[in-house]
Amino acid sequence: MQILPVFKLLTLLAVANGVPVLAKRLFGGRLACALDGGDRFIDGRPLFGASKTLRGLLLSIVVTTAVSPLLGLDFASAFLVGLGAMVGDLLSSFTKRRLGIKPSGRATGLDQVPESLLPALMCWKRLSLSTTDVVVVVAVFFLGEIVLSRLMFRLHIRDRPY
Repeated sequence: MQILPVFKLLTLLAVANGVPVLAKRLFGGRLACALDGGDRFIDGRPLFGASKTLRGLLLSIVVTTAVSPLLGLDFASAFLVGLGAMVGDLLSSFTKRRLGIKPSGRATGLDQVPESLLPALMCWKRLSLSTTDVVVVVAVFFLGEIVLSRLMFRLHIRDRPY
């Protein structure tokens, strides 16, 4: 396992997934345009839900890309991590809506795996990751997201402890 690339990827994933939560706390409902525009899928449920906003998506990708020099990474790799994390998050939300899970509802595994696995696979070659590295990134992100979300709830940054 390569500790430095794994650490860098985990740091970018924390930024990519944390920025939308912080933006909600900082801006409230300002500039919070739902990505799905309130549209519903053929099953009558929202595509993603009101909690998935254009503000969160754009800020996540921009801020994740902007911190790349601090980690010694190129902009393109960080952009892919931010984009991959947000696409993974949207896939999770879409799937959760199909399963009847409300926006911001808990789905352990589904909440963590796509938003860490997809960016890891998108940067696989750019960061010279091994299969073990990817598995470690997903496992550490999975555990870290559960622990950090509870901490962020206690600090009144998140609305729910997961």
